[in-house]
Amino acid sequence: MSGKAEEIQEMLAPTVASLGLELLGVEFVPSTSSALLRLYIDVEGRHVGIEDCEAVSREISALLDLNDPIATEYTLEVSSPGVDRPLFSVAQFARFIGEQAKLSLRLPQDGRRRLHGRIVSAEGGTVVIAEEKGEYTVAWENIEKARLVADLVALGLLAEPKKPGGQRGKRRKPVASDDIESPGSTESSDKG
Repeated sequence: MSGKAEEIQEMLAPTVASLGLELLGVEFVPSTSSALLRLYIDVEGRHVGIEDCEAVSREISALLDLNDPIATEYTLEVSSPGVDRPLFSVAQFARFIGEQAKLSLRLPQDGRRRLHGRIVSAEGGTVVIAEEKGEYTVAWENIEKARLVADLVALGLLAEPKKPGGQRGKRRKPVASDDIESPGSTESSDKG
């Protein structure tokens, strides 16, 4: 998160909490004409609804007008985290250990600016991500953006991939060539 996003999050988090919701994080995209301020909210035990987003928008709009932390015009968006949930802290990474995540890094690490793998651990100021090529320990300060990668198969939005060799489900029992009749032939028995 940028310094401005952190400042805004600190200012708004108590108001969001007073509504029984959690302010997961803030994205601030500055622009000379119209900036974008996006807030991600969550609630334990149920999904975030449109009513939650509207309530937060109403409450914080007045607070933003009063404190005026953004000098230019801006668009305010209040959103649920969605299936590809953004991660804004080491504690949020820790809640999703074992899940897949994508990270964009501020500075290259081992020649890479992007990582995509399983969250192994998250504590102190570091996050450990396991990829096929190995594990990467990343300092929290070096993470520019991070999101969970939705398991579309588990969510029922994508069919399960085929097994190697094109096999799916039950295997067919082999049939001996003696058991196969040629088309149009019938067996008859002449006993007599």
